[in-house]
Amino acid sequence: VQLVESGGGLVQAGGSLRLSCEASGRTDSVDAVGWFRQAPGNQRKFVAGISWSGALTIYAGSVEGRGTISRDNAKNTVYLQMNSLKPEDTAVYYCAAVPEWRYVKVLSKYKFWGQGTQVTVSS
Repeated sequence: VQLVESGGGLVQAGGSLRLSCEASGRTDSVDAVGWFRQAPGNQRKFVAGISWSGALTIYAGSVEGRGTISRDNAKNTVYLQMNSLKPEDTAVYYCAAVPEWRYVKVLSKYKFWGQGTQVTVSS
């Protein structure tokens, strides 16, 4: 499975961004896609996840109410819409694929990762 992120950039606090994650290859082995982020000097952390069918979603508390994860089945693409961005949202954002939904928040269970996209929020 190959994952390619896009949509990162520089945005002012209070602004919005939509990140995209396009999946290709053996996607039949994927049960969920998650978004993670990693700020300099910090561990990679779970942000949001969606089942491959799109029926289930889950969010970290840090983005609850400000983020929306969705997918376009026809395009094999997962989106993360982030609103009311804060400087502490600054990080490299990664999408990743996991073979079982029950592990959607467990970083170590993810087998496939994208290259990451930088999001920088200025104050």
